[in-house]
Amino acid sequence: MKKLEKNLIDVYRQLINKEFIAKKVAENAHPDNKMSIKNLVRYVTLRTIDLREVHDHLSELGISALRSCESYVMHNVISVLKLIKILNGEDWKPQVDVETIGYKSSKKLINRNINKLFNTPKRNNRKTKIMVTMPLEAAYDSTIIRNFILHGMEIARINLSHGTPYEWEQLTKNIKTEAEELDLECNIYMDLSGPKIRTENVNIVKANGQTKSFIRLNKGDHLILTTDITKVNDNIYGEKGQQLNYPSVAVSIPEILTDTKIGDRIFFDDGMVESKVIKKRDKEIEVIVIKTGKTGFKLKSRKGINLPDTMLNLPSLTEADLEHMPFVMDNADILGYSFVRTVEDIRMIHSQMEKYDKDDIGLILKIENQESFENLPILLLEAMKKSKVGVMIARGDLAVEIGAERIAEVQDEIMWICEAAHVPVIWATQVLENLAKTGKASRAEITDAAKSARAECVMLNKGEYIDEALVLLSSILTKMEKHTSKKKSVMRALNVSLANIDKMGLD
Repeated sequence: MKKLEKNLIDVYRQLINKEFIAKKVAENAHPDNKMSIKNLVRYVTLRTIDLREVHDHLSELGISALRSCESYVMHNVISVLKLIKILNGEDWKPQVDVETIGYKSSKKLINRNINKLFNTPKRNNRKTKIMVTMPLEAAYDSTIIRNFILHGMEIARINLSHGTPYEWEQLTKNIKTEAEELDLECNIYMDLSGPKIRTENVNIVKANGQTKSFIRLNKGDHLILTTDITKVNDNIYGEKGQQLNYPSVAVSIPEILTDTKIGDRIFFDDGMVESKVIKKRDKEIEVIVIKTGKTGFKLKSRKGINLPDTMLNLPSLTEADLEHMPFVMDNADILGYSFVRTVEDIRMIHSQMEKYDKDDIGLILKIENQESFENLPILLLEAMKKSKVGVMIARGDLAVEIGAERIAEVQDEIMWICEAAHVPVIWATQVLENLAKTGKASRAEITDAAKSARAECVMLNKGEYIDEALVLLSSILTKMEKHTSKKKSVMRALNVSLANIDKMGLD
């Protein structure tokens, strides 16, 4: 028991030693977020410590509160330490007077932030919000939107990577009209495109003069990535499909050709093809295919490219994003910020919001690459200088970047860090995707949907059977909310905390 007490005293002292950072960064936070910022710093500090052995002993004594302390760290540690002191026949008071927040108050803070960000009342006694990506067809047929709202949609997502300004405007009008006629609240969420890297001008000219709009890639094949969109792939394959010459594919963002290094991995089309950079030349790079399907893969134009090993020198706001900002600022309730990676990216979007005097719009940080995940705590510190902040776990690109085997672990870590900051989370990508597209849900995606109830909002993508997916998701969330509240963990030290603790409080 004395050893346990000593270990807890050490934990408490480490928190106190970092309290100057908590106070410093809280000074610059929005008034509504000052306590949350302090708690976030405390949580990051706590998770630099491996608490597994400590918690095993606490559980043996029936004291297990540290496993769910995300939203009220200092109060929790102090309370546990007091209990252990009492069990050892001693009285104890904290050595330093610090502002703390308890369990009930922390829950009130989270609920307040949910209500501020999403600003929609409960539907069907369900607190978790449902977001749906708008199909472009809904710009011309508003009954699609009406059905979505009737079946449980509270947030309509307009993805500015697809469609035209005219279609976005029509979608916005239809959403507002249908919500007003139904007397049901529906927020409008708009995703800025960001520097989405895609393939361009993918083609093959066959011997008979016909053109194919794809390149078939197999393991061991080579591919040239170039900035030249006029390059024609001719006489590429032999009679047995073997490569005679290396095909060329243009990329939408030339910077990747200069920023990549020999040995960097490059993924295509949501990770369906994995390749590695083997040569660099002027205005082009050569890659070799490492992994693909057994029968190869057809690479087409406008498919995504991910570079998990490459530090890209790209702004998160593109010229197209800046062009779209006036429309977004006039029509969106919530802004989705794609490919955010650095604190400077946050400052950039804040300056744009201030330019249009739109501080009342909610800002969602989309965590969709390894750098944004690794920087999440300091990104939140900067983002919380404004009032309405949320985080989207964009599991598609994120899984490609960090590896599919890590996505379950990483999405949990994102949830914990956001809970510590009292920041709402959107659970996104492939939720009930099979049901939405085919009308039949798999067992695995039902389980995934149930797990999503720990988030404050869940996003459905497009599909012919979205109405059915909405009904099922609403039912699952309503049921699971009666059983689930966030999580318990074994409390090993988190690498993301170790990487961020020294960055906090630095200008």
